[in-house]
Amino acid sequence: MEMEFYKYQGTGNDFIMIDSRNQHFDETAIQLVTRLCDRKFGIGADGLIMIKDKEGYDFEMVYYNADGSQSMCGNGARCAVAFSSFLGIIDKQCHFYAIDGPHDAGYHQGKVELGMRAVKEILPIRDDFFVNTGSPHHVRFVDEVKNYPVVEEGARIRYSDGYHPEGTNVNFVSVISDDEIFVRTYERGVEDETLSCGTGVTGCALVFGSIRGKTEVKIQTLGGSLQVSFTTNPDGSFQDIVLIGPAEQVFSGKITI
Repeated sequence: MEMEFYKYQGTGNDFIMIDSRNQHFDETAIQLVTRLCDRKFGIGADGLIMIKDKEGYDFEMVYYNADGSQSMCGNGARCAVAFSSFLGIIDKQCHFYAIDGPHDAGYHQGKVELGMRAVKEILPIRDDFFVNTGSPHHVRFVDEVKNYPVVEEGARIRYSDGYHPEGTNVNFVSVISDDEIFVRTYERGVEDETLSCGTGVTGCALVFGSIRGKTEVKIQTLGGSLQVSFTTNPDGSFQDIVLIGPAEQVFSGKITI
């Protein structure tokens, strides 16, 4: 069977996009997902996203990591919004459903403003932090993140006993200025460093913002620039979280599955 696909990227986090409204894709075919995401034997991507119809919403985003596991993906969701605009499903605003629940987003001139779910708390872990922004994230501040052994240390933390058996994503952060940070991320499900991670930079922004008393944080990643704004509540929880950044179509094609 021949399947049509599109390739999108958001600050270097790349995804295979499938319009599943008018062509069948077996959601249980995990081996197919991993094959399509394979950079040697498939299309190649950090993840795969299906756009489906869902009553009461503009669309549903079904997301798979490259290993076939599922989670919320912030950069993937931004690409899903851009893809849905390309398909004519939405115009400038949308209300869609993901694995962690409903989301609202805006799309204008290639940039997506994605509403993230509320975050209950930030948990201290010795000198580090843990925050769940739809996906679990360990956050560590380091002096020189550009020279830090992200893959080696990220894998060690991801597979550590404290996070067994589900594991966690791991983020390493260096401070650039009073309102800007540089983030590198080891992603669970990809099992490697990615150029950017939307839920990861969101978590890092919340941690940094809570320390510095900021409600807007700029983030640099290996794949480009993002921004996160939010409201901090008196009980230490967060709401009105918005992840802002570009998403673009790279190419399209057909593949036999």
